[in-house]
Amino acid sequence: MDCINIPTYLTLLRVIMVPFFTVIFYLPVQWAPMTCTIMFFVAAITDWFDGFLARRWKQTTNFGKFLDPVADKVMIVAALVLIAEHFHTWWITLPASIIIIREMIILALREWVAAIGSRNEIGVLWISKIKTFVQMLALTALLWSSDEWIVIIGIVALYVSVLLTFWSMCLYLYIVRYDLFNY
Repeated sequence: MDCINIPTYLTLLRVIMVPFFTVIFYLPVQWAPMTCTIMFFVAAITDWFDGFLARRWKQTTNFGKFLDPVADKVMIVAALVLIAEHFHTWWITLPASIIIIREMIILALREWVAAIGSRNEIGVLWISKIKTFVQMLALTALLWSSDEWIVIIGIVALYVSVLLTFWSMCLYLYIVRYDLFNY
C-alpha cells in the first residue's frame, strides 16, 4: 500500500504509545512518572519527525494527512485527562477542558467545511504549531512532576497553551466565517 510508509508508521506509533504511557502513568513504582514522560516525549518528537520526513521524502499521503491530526489529538487528550485526574484541581482541569473542547470544535469544523465542499481549506496555521509545541512542553512537565519548579513550568506552559488554543480557534473560525454564517 502506498499510504503506509515510514512517516505513517511513526504516526501510528504515536497512537499505539498512548495506552502504554497511560498504563505506566498509574503503575505504583518509582520509575513510572519518568518512563511515562519519556514515552510521551518520544511520541511528541514523532509528531515533528513524521511530518518532516513526509515532506522531505515527498511521501505525504491522504491517509497520513488524516491520521496525523488524529494521532496528535489522541495523544494530547489522553495526557490532559491524566494530568487533570492526577492533580485533581480546578486550575488544571479547567485549562485541560478548554483545550479538549477546542480540539473537538476544530475537528468538527474541518469535517463540516469538507462536507459542504468549501473552498476555504482549514490547513494547519503557524500558531497551531506553536500551540502544539507549548502543549507538549506543558504536558511533558506535568506528567513528570519531578519537583515544584517543573510543575510550575508545566502550569505556566499549560496556561500559555490555552491562550494559543483560543487564538488559533478564533483564526480558524475567521477563515471560514462566510461559510459558517452564510451557508
